[in-house]
Amino acid sequence: MKKILIVDDEPFVREALKRVLESSSVEVEEVDNAQAALDCVAAASADLVIVDIIMPGMDGVQFIRALRARRADVRIVAISGGGNFAVGGYRPDAISTQAYLAAASNAGADAVLAKPFDIGELEAIVQPMLAAPAPAPLN
Repeated sequence: MKKILIVDDEPFVREALKRVLESSSVEVEEVDNAQAALDCVAAASADLVIVDIIMPGMDGVQFIRALRARRADVRIVAISGGGNFAVGGYRPDAISTQAYLAAASNAGADAVLAKPFDIGELEAIVQPMLAAPAPAPLN
């Protein structure tokens, strides 16, 4: 069974992603911060991590760097709405959103998605990653 870890400080985002991705062949775990995610990956394997970039404490870019230093074999999808907290203020093409996603790519994310995204976009990224053989671990 494949395992996905969702890291996002917004409960409704975690719950929505879990509902969409969980199946009989995919187990989904969710945590609300990057440190908990690092602890989770250290304690149990994950095939794919979906991480928000803008979070309190350790942000998603810092998390990606820390995870890459420990586990090169875990696939990472970074998601961001650019830190726009009001729905009316959200613009997926905003410079901040693109800059955050570019930073995530530079830190080692395998793919990036700007919020909001639809189920088809998410599945088009996640399904091939889960189907492909994992890269070799660093050790």
